[in-house]
Amino acid sequence: MASQLTFAVPKGRILDEALPVMARAGVVPEDAFHDKSNRALSFACQSDDMRLIRVRAFDVATFVAHGAAQLGIVGSDVIEEFDYSDLYAPVDLDIGHCRLSVAEPASGTVESASASHLRVATKYPNLTRRHFERLGIQAECVKLNGAMELAPSLGLAGRIVDLVSTGQTLKDNGLVETSRILDISARLIVNRAALKTDPRVAALVEAFRQDAEARSSSASGSADKDAA
Repeated sequence: MASQLTFAVPKGRILDEALPVMARAGVVPEDAFHDKSNRALSFACQSDDMRLIRVRAFDVATFVAHGAAQLGIVGSDVIEEFDYSDLYAPVDLDIGHCRLSVAEPASGTVESASASHLRVATKYPNLTRRHFERLGIQAECVKLNGAMELAPSLGLAGRIVDLVSTGQTLKDNGLVETSRILDISARLIVNRAALKTDPRVAALVEAFRQDAEARSSSASGSADKDAA
């Protein structure tokens, strides 16, 4: 009997959108997965040769890159931040849309934008450094895993780099978005070695690709009808 495939999914914002996409591709978790009180991290699937693990988004990429999981779903922000050579992202799932942006106090009481050195609070130090390097600015990154919006008001950093969806959280904390680093969507990711050696991985990639193409065609058709 072939070993079980492990499919990694992120806790949080992407998961609700991802579950219907996964189901159409044949990745359906057991009922216990949907029990909000269940603290388990590993779950059976309707397909006996697959299990699902639910972990933090950054950890999805790590599990897949190192071959502990063969496939997963994660935002393109995570893929770009880690840039693992063993990770391949063959399908844009066109869900989980948001952006990675720079924000600062609306009052403007931070370092001059022309400064050669800035302190920035973020959980994306690699993307942040690369962004500011392109502007000729050295960014000192203060690594935070949450509550980024507090950093400027408490003097920890003059700016933040964080995910933005509607921008309401920034506004509620007296911040304003000043530049966009990256537009983000969720991607199917696979371990490169597993893709080459296990035909089940390639079959799942194709199933997710066909679903994404079908949704894109449907959306295009609806747009054409609206325009007519």
